[in-house]
Amino acid sequence: MSYIPRLKEKYKNEIVGKLSDQFQYKTVMQVPKLVKIVVNQGVGAATQDKKLVDNAVNEMTNITGQKAVPTIATKSVSNFKLREFMPIGAKVTLRDRKMYEFLDRLITVALPRVRDFKGINDKSFDGRGNFTLGIKEQIIFPEIDIDKVNRISGMDITFVTTANTDAEAFALLKELGLPFKNQKN
Repeated sequence: MSYIPRLKEKYKNEIVGKLSDQFQYKTVMQVPKLVKIVVNQGVGAATQDKKLVDNAVNEMTNITGQKAVPTIATKSVSNFKLREFMPIGAKVTLRDRKMYEFLDRLITVALPRVRDFKGINDKSFDGRGNFTLGIKEQIIFPEIDIDKVNRISGMDITFVTTANTDAEAFALLKELGLPFKNQKN
């Protein structure tokens, strides 16, 4: 038998039943699920120093366990000294096993290391069941060696779900273990 991540097993055994009861789904296929997690990091100073993008790609590869790709500018903007096709960031799209493993590490290890952490704000849903979480420092991940970091930068983590509404996505992510703040609207 192959390895199944803890959160994937929890989703199949517990969360599907809870969400079916809560939202009155007729079939199991209607229950929302997590499709992918996209980790994105923009490097604003990449126009001056090309090595910053390489550092961001290496750090993101270490954090996620999957090779990151540099993101490329689509337009030239003279005010920012930005040219078309210039690398300006890094991103990773995680699916299935690596997605659940990354989510588990984010919830159990990285988020508790955030200074003065009181929970995730629940205002970042997009209206279609997707949620974006902004992180201010990449050093909250244990895979990053703080002595080798030349620049502290943040990143965006987007959770893409099959939920039709924000309430369904909120319930799914809360059941998966994301520590939202206690107040709800």
